[in-house]
Amino acid sequence: MSTTDADWPYSHVDKVRFGDVDAMRHLNNVAALSFFEDARIQYITGLVGNDPTTRRGFGLIFAEMRVNYRAPAFYDEEIRTRVRPAEVARSSVKLAFEMHAVGDGRLIAEGYGTVVGYDYAAGRSMPLPDSFRAALGG
Repeated sequence: MSTTDADWPYSHVDKVRFGDVDAMRHLNNVAALSFFEDARIQYITGLVGNDPTTRRGFGLIFAEMRVNYRAPAFYDEEIRTRVRPAEVARSSVKLAFEMHAVGDGRLIAEGYGTVVGYDYAAGRSMPLPDSFRAALGG
């Protein structure tokens, strides 16, 4: 999945905190998901100004996650998480990601997460707004 920076419209840098490290002294697999979550939320917010803490307008709900762990990351390392739309459908978008160590560029993890348009008032999925699909390039 690894590609060049030009292929990724967004990246987010975060640092491995002490609380992110597991008993084996590397980035815990669950903490890695938080790195992707932060990058995903920032990417979507930047695209459409969608505040993830409100339930007004259209909402998004997380539906699926796939992670391939490639190398460990360690305490105090900076990790760059790159995000891009991989598949845009009528009511969902699959967002691909890659996590690299900033210092040496090694691939830490790669995968995707799928978010679904969601109507919180009705309690069901809904089509993604055309403006959001357009911002994603779909």
